[in-house]
Formats: sequence, C-alpha cells, structure tokens
Amino acid sequence: MKLSVDSEKCIGCGRCEEICPSVFHIDEELALSKIIDNEGCEYVGCCEAAAENCPVEAIYYEP
Repeated sequence: MKLSVDSEKCIGCGRCEEICPSVFHIDEELALSKIIDNEGCEYVGCCEAAAENCPVEAIYYEP
C-alpha cells in the first residue's frame, strides 16, 4: 500500500481528516494534512474515500 500527501498541493481544507480521522490530521500550524498512521488504511478502509474527496488531488493512495 502506498499513501502520501503532496504538501505543495494540499490546501489544508480538512476533508481527509473528517473522512478518515484515524489516518489524517490537519497540522494547524502549517495548515497542511499529515499522515498520522500510515498502516491505518488497512484497518479502517477510508483512505480511498479521502483521496477521492480531496478537492486538489493532494492524496495519493494505492492499495
């Protein structure tokens, strides 16, 4: 599984954290999404939805 957030594209909107809070967190200081549990996608199954709902396509997910 590959999961990453392109910090140059990320606008810190928070959708990924809303959809998948056990994997993503918005760093308020940087206003960017951070992955807090890279292995969490395998257990919670919401990373694909987070990637699909990213308005700037900053999340890359491959199962």
